[in-house]
Amino acid sequence: MAYTTIDDPSAYFTTTLWTGSGTSSGRSITNSANAGNFQPDWLWIKPRTGTNATHHQLYDSSRGVSKSLRSSATAAEIASSAYGHVSAFDTNGFTSVAGSNNNENINENSSTFVAWQWKANGGTTTTNDASSTGVGNLDSVYQANTTAGFSIVTWTGTHPGNHYVAHGVGKALGCIIFKNRSDTANWQVRHGDTAAYHLNPLNDTDAVSQDNTLGHGMDSSTFALQNSNLDNGDGDSMVAYCFAPIQGYSKFGSYTGNGNNNGVFVYTGFKPAWILRKCTSHAEQWSLQDTTRSPFNDSSDSNLLIPSNSNAEATNTNLSIDILSNGFKCRSSDGAGNGSGRTYIYLAFAEHPFVSSKGVPITAR
Repeated sequence: MAYTTIDDPSAYFTTTLWTGSGTSSGRSITNSANAGNFQPDWLWIKPRTGTNATHHQLYDSSRGVSKSLRSSATAAEIASSAYGHVSAFDTNGFTSVAGSNNNENINENSSTFVAWQWKANGGTTTTNDASSTGVGNLDSVYQANTTAGFSIVTWTGTHPGNHYVAHGVGKALGCIIFKNRSDTANWQVRHGDTAAYHLNPLNDTDAVSQDNTLGHGMDSSTFALQNSNLDNGDGDSMVAYCFAPIQGYSKFGSYTGNGNNNGVFVYTGFKPAWILRKCTSHAEQWSLQDTTRSPFNDSSDSNLLIPSNSNAEATNTNLSIDILSNGFKCRSSDGAGNGSGRTYIYLAFAEHPFVSSKGVPITAR
């Protein structure tokens, strides 16, 4: 039996914490030698503390340094040295720079920060000329990691729709996160457990809603687009972060809450390191938790960050979960995470597979 193809998830995903130095010349953030020691290609950074409430900032090595998108805002891509930004993707981390605008500072002196990092292909991209390759019918540039089931895709939006865009993952996708880089527009999360043509913004609390202009399909070679400004703005620069589930490493699923503090157990097949959740049946906030900021199964250790706003980190017992060797268990009855009869989607990445490729099991924390 093949338990997993990835024994060490930290070779492809890692979480790093640091304290800002306040220097405009930059601060090198080095990942630990025994975990996550790779060049990150997708960086999701959030100040945990600080004098200013600052946005989640997302960077990737396909778009290049200094180009920030914010999950907590609808704004187009920002590329200005006046803001704190990532100035380099390093071989074992990255460099953060403080800007003159403290409202967007990712190196504020004495403030604490977190970076979630994913490995794609070290910044090396592939251009898909659809007319030549026969894959899809709209040209794209992708940077793919087929082992980890992840790619970063960029293209120019084109109307009218009914387009198919190559993503390079080589496996059926479970989730895509879209952003129009050129326009003020919502983020869009396309999830395999959400019905087709449903709007699901990362930057908002809305329940999912029908939008027939959105694309909906995603398979092992392409994803589909129609005429929405959110995933295919006409003439606009677009980006998509594409994920395929990998046994023992990642899962993109759903569950139904039971409204009980002895909450729902969600099987992932691995010990999670990072979990992003959202109630899709009701208007509720997204919640983002990881085992680096919250290393214990204790409600007082449930450190929460919310992708749809710029709030500092806070302890939130209403969304506490237990991390287990093969999944997670909800430990509250709150509607944002475990409301009775409510539907939730999640994205999860592993700290360790439930059972390694050699048949060695992992224990819960």
